[in-house]
Amino acid sequence: MSFQNKVIWITGASSGIGEALSHAFAKLGAKLILSARRKEELERVKAKCQTLGAAAVEILPLDLSQANSLAIITEAAIKTFGEIDVLINNGGVSQRGLSKDTGLEVDRTIFEINYFGTIALTKALVPQFIKQGHGHFVTVTSVTGKLGTPYRSSYAASKHALHGFFDSLRAELWKDNPNILVTLVTPGWTNTNLSLTALMGDGSAQGKKDDTHEHGLTPEFVAQKMVQAIQSKKRELLVAGSKESMAVYVNRFFPNLFAKIIRKAKVK
Repeated sequence: MSFQNKVIWITGASSGIGEALSHAFAKLGAKLILSARRKEELERVKAKCQTLGAAAVEILPLDLSQANSLAIITEAAIKTFGEIDVLINNGGVSQRGLSKDTGLEVDRTIFEINYFGTIALTKALVPQFIKQGHGHFVTVTSVTGKLGTPYRSSYAASKHALHGFFDSLRAELWKDNPNILVTLVTPGWTNTNLSLTALMGDGSAQGKKDDTHEHGLTPEFVAQKMVQAIQSKKRELLVAGSKESMAVYVNRFFPNLFAKIIRKAKVK
């Protein structure tokens, strides 16, 4: 599959995996729509993508926590180049706090961004994909979308919810719209600012990067694996270090053993 002149819409494009994806698709000659909250950072990424060979680059700022605004923004995205070939749902926020110490409003914020914002964009784009006869939803979840870990209860729940929604959507669309694809991506620890901006129990940002993220996979490596998964139309991609990959395996086949391991693990 060639991405030359294909329209790729990426959320969370201002840093981390989203920025790395923008660079990767720019090198492949794609047309890019870059979205995130920070317009100035999007402008920076846009300028870089233009130097890397993107066919065209436009920015479209959005806030995933404002789900009611996303249908109008989706209309604007479609009008930008006339159609959209791939939507990469990459934007999100993490969490660092015990369940008992996390306010319900913080739980709601995490779900508004990670789940409701993501599915609002997706639902708004489904009619366009049906109209044009093709499209590809690519959603970045997390290894914690496969298993729950301490200090990330609502983050894990929001990522689990994405797996449920997109697995269902894939099954719903398949019969009448076989060219509308869904790929779920579950990264492990990656060296991004996700832990830096993670919400504490009171809703404030953690303000520091976890060692596990500092020494995690590079965003460029994850982005390259994602590009390959999209090219090969994979249903799901696990891209993680050996520990996280093993954890997914153990949780799936030996859940009782995993439950004993994770309650003792130092994952904060």
